[in-house]
Amino acid sequence: MDTRGFLDQLLKTAKQSAGDLAGSAGIGSTADFGKGALAGGALALLLGNRRARKMATLGGLAAVGALAYRAYGDWKRQQGGADASTAAHVPQALPAPDAETHSQALLKALIAAAKADGHVDARERATIEGEFVRLGADADTRQWLQAELQKPLDPADIAAAASSPELAAEMYAASVMVVDEQNFMERAYLDELARQLKLDDGLKATLEQQARDAGG
Repeated sequence: MDTRGFLDQLLKTAKQSAGDLAGSAGIGSTADFGKGALAGGALALLLGNRRARKMATLGGLAAVGALAYRAYGDWKRQQGGADASTAAHVPQALPAPDAETHSQALLKALIAAAKADGHVDARERATIEGEFVRLGADADTRQWLQAELQKPLDPADIAAAASSPELAAEMYAASVMVVDEQNFMERAYLDELARQLKLDDGLKATLEQQARDAGG
């Protein structure tokens, strides 16, 4: 299974698609543009158009990760527990097996956040799964993604994928980026996710504020 590669491809091509659609007359004659449009479609179907566009224009999960790790480091220093090593544990520095686990955790968080408002119904799931196939996800990754899409929403299950406090912060920041905090169901989901991730209230507030600022 290669969820790391799939996540990288999904976000990279979605960002390219968003840029091409915004910066051109919409002419997509190349294979790269076509694949980008498919990825953009998959991300838009999963997150909703507005949220997918926000994630793509922000720079994807790499930017969210940087935001979360910075917020976590700031919070640690405020608690009097400054740890200079935190900055070294950014996602790009992880060895391959850890990076795969990291990507799975982020995908779990994104999929769950997308389901928090109940907008992903059975027909949309089938369409999203079709986009995943066309994007080139391998069979094991597709099976994993299908299982995640079909699971009941369970913040405890999502939180269980957080193998470190830094990853917990990153998963929460990514979730904040793609939910509508004004929606009661989504706000309730975020609060419960933070509780299950065992986020300190101060860290939770910092992550939320930085995610809002970054999202514009």
